[in-house]
Amino acid sequence: MIDAQVLPTPVGELSVLVRDGVIVAAGFTREPKEMFVRLAPALQAEGMTVVDDLGPVSRAVRDYFAGDLDALDEIPVEQPGSHRRKALHQALREVKAGTTVTYAELAERAGLPRSAARAAGGACAQNLIAPFVPCHRVLPSTGGFGGYYYGTAVKERLLAHESGRR
Repeated sequence: MIDAQVLPTPVGELSVLVRDGVIVAAGFTREPKEMFVRLAPALQAEGMTVVDDLGPVSRAVRDYFAGDLDALDEIPVEQPGSHRRKALHQALREVKAGTTVTYAELAERAGLPRSAARAAGGACAQNLIAPFVPCHRVLPSTGGFGGYYYGTAVKERLLAHESGRR
């Protein structure tokens, strides 16, 4: 069974879905079902229940938004993908709060050539576990904020929070 909780945050409600203590989906939506339908059919078959508290996961979210910017780093996550996609997601987790990288830099950090920037962008676009897998920390080399599944305003607010410019 997948447990879900909706947590209030300064940038909007965050739905978090957990299976056996591991986050399988998270995103800025007040409706956990929006995240649930993005899961693989095998996970969906387990069903979902909304709970009042996810324990350490809930605490980490509260701590992150209270200023402990490393609070999300040690929470275990798992999402599907090829070896390359998993390497990109792992590289994302290693981008520290308060810093940003370009898509080309993210590709390099994952052991790919800089020319794999499109693959890095695809990994960000398919990321099911925001902000625990912090794709908001990736910016285009041409400037600006680029895209973000939950909207550029959310991305900007997360980056401002992490840089201390709340």
